[in-house]
Amino acid sequence: MKKTVIALGLAALVVMGVSYASAGGPGFGPGKGPGNCTGFFGVSNLTSEQQTQLQDLRQTHYNEIAPLRERMFSLRQELQALWADPKADPQAIRDKENELTELRNQMRDKAIQFKLEARNYFTPEQIASFGSGCGRGGRGYGRGPF
Repeated sequence: MKKTVIALGLAALVVMGVSYASAGGPGFGPGKGPGNCTGFFGVSNLTSEQQTQLQDLRQTHYNEIAPLRERMFSLRQELQALWADPKADPQAIRDKENELTELRNQMRDKAIQFKLEARNYFTPEQIASFGSGCGRGGRGYGRGPF
């Protein structure tokens, strides 16, 4: 009886330890973090006027792409449903993929336009350092291996 109680106690401790260790769930832990991007696109010596102008520009850009982001989210869900359906028409999947690609291209074009507009607020010296302070990402709490 005593051995059974000890075995059950140890099993309970193991289960509790495993559940605690996996509480973070998949996708958390070390991975690509935000990198070391200082300032706005790597330009760190911004005046307060430049910061205000760039924040306004950023908010305008965010408001402009919000409908595209929402449409992209719903398209991904539709596409996931099509891929999960064994009876889905292959052409319907291709059409959704093409539509999603078109949305990505629109968002990329808007991002390029945003950066070009942001450059208008920089001095020539700041433009020379544009993007130089941004790394490709470092270790941090990004998407992990799972």
